[in-house]
Amino acid sequence: MEEKTINALGWITEILNKNNIPYRIGGGFAAHVYGSNRPINDIDFSLSGKYFPIIVSETKDYVTSGPKHYSNAKWDCDTLCLNYHGQEIDMTDIDTLQMSNKEQTGWFQTKDHFRKFPNIITTVEGIEISLIDPRDLVAYKRELVDQNYLYQISDIEAVEKYIKENRIG
Repeated sequence: MEEKTINALGWITEILNKNNIPYRIGGGFAAHVYGSNRPINDIDFSLSGKYFPIIVSETKDYVTSGPKHYSNAKWDCDTLCLNYHGQEIDMTDIDTLQMSNKEQTGWFQTKDHFRKFPNIITTVEGIEISLIDPRDLVAYKRELVDQNYLYQISDIEAVEKYIKENRIG
């Protein structure tokens, strides 16, 4: 894991913990922790957007976007984006997050579909974090696999291998 990623992870989780803000990390970062070899582009946090004002006040020098509403063919949610010394950190409001289904014929609340299992508390590079359960991560990434998101397949394979090797489920 790159030093900039470790530094950003420690920095932001310290802020979240200090303010008692519950969160979980997902996306490619979580897949990496579970064994994916794909490079980490950003650190994806899911949390309640009601905490965005606290986070902004603590991170104002690093905010690159938001808090704002974001919407495209796949996502509809409120977001906050940070850049801590070259490491992107994306925060998504789990209370507003909707995702289109694979067929893009309807929308669903992700917290109702990808929060079937409790978060995993683990340590990464000496930093205690709250991570998405690997079973929820696989379900989430399966919804993302289409012609625009084929890179998700390698994450799914790695996380499924982790689940099997660790006899989860």
